[in-house]
Amino acid sequence: MKYFLILLFLGGSLTIFAQTNIDGNWKGTRETPNGSFEVNYTFKVDGKTLTGMLKGQFGEVPLENGKIDSNKISYSITFNGTTVDSTGEILNENEIMIKNQFGEMKLTRVKS
Repeated sequence: MKYFLILLFLGGSLTIFAQTNIDGNWKGTRETPNGSFEVNYTFKVDGKTLTGMLKGQFGEVPLENGKIDSNKISYSITFNGTTVDSTGEILNENEIMIKNQFGEMKLTRVKS
């Protein structure tokens, strides 16, 4: 029983530390046929809920239906009546890879 409790405690501790804190500002560059443009994200995590904003050359939109589970994130954005669903993987404390119907983009943490 003692060993079971120790394993349970260690397993719970590892789960707590497995999720990287992504709160803050991130930026990336999207390559398109019309050239490249920079996008900026602000992320805020509350439990398993991901909120924030996406800022680009066409304006600013809130993240919708955002979720985080360990090193995986997902969210949607709606711009001019079109919804884009995105998924992502937290690669390390300073990099996130975002994927959606337009391709992939690596985000890097903006240090203040």
